[in-house]
Amino acid sequence: MEVFIQVITTVETREDAERIAKAMVESRLAACAQVAGPITSTYWWKGRIEEATEWQCLLKTREDRFEVLERAIRKIHPYEVPEIISMPLAQVSHAYREWLRQELN
Repeated sequence: MEVFIQVITTVETREDAERIAKAMVESRLAACAQVAGPITSTYWWKGRIEEATEWQCLLKTREDRFEVLERAIRKIHPYEVPEIISMPLAQVSHAYREWLRQELN
């Protein structure tokens, strides 16, 4: 059975998030993408606690496409160490699952 995932990455600007979303959907590495934000992120960076306003890009894809998707995101992501993480979609409605399957083939 196919496993679908949601991949999340964060960037500094809405424009960067939208650029990643569009590129990943156009290349069919993701069936869809949402841009959310602004959010406030607190994190360690080079020995200091930092706080930043960021935007999230949430992408739906298949688990077996994660590595290719990650490489594609890295090519256009502005951060030195971008957050690129995934979570399995444990429960997906039948109709949405079929739509994902169709759009990712």
